[in-house]
Amino acid sequence: MSQTSFIAKSVFAGLALAAVAGAANAKPNAQLTVAENAPADVQSAITQWLGGERLAGRKDKCYGIALAGENDCKAGKGTSCEGTSTVDFQGNAWTYAPKGSCEFIVTPEGAASLNELDRNTPA
Repeated sequence: MSQTSFIAKSVFAGLALAAVAGAANAKPNAQLTVAENAPADVQSAITQWLGGERLAGRKDKCYGIALAGENDCKAGKGTSCEGTSTVDFQGNAWTYAPKGSCEFIVTPEGAASLNELDRNTPA
């Protein structure tokens, strides 16, 4: 195997490993509940996720559900991304949730959202 081919394969393998490692998502927290009007399949997906089952397939970027420092990304001005939220249930920080479930997730601060929320945003 040539040096160039070996390097190319090594870079490709490294990128593949990074993609797998980057697939890890923030975990849900015990303060999240499911809205009573959620369809049965959504209730099941959220319950499994809350129970520790890893998210697979399509996901929602769900705002306002992470505890401080446990968001997947976007945590407002002056932050970099993953793990940078500073307030529980920060409205401008998101965490991945099962696809189709975000609008049925409830926190002690109110409902989750597919869009940024104007609550619990640090000054």
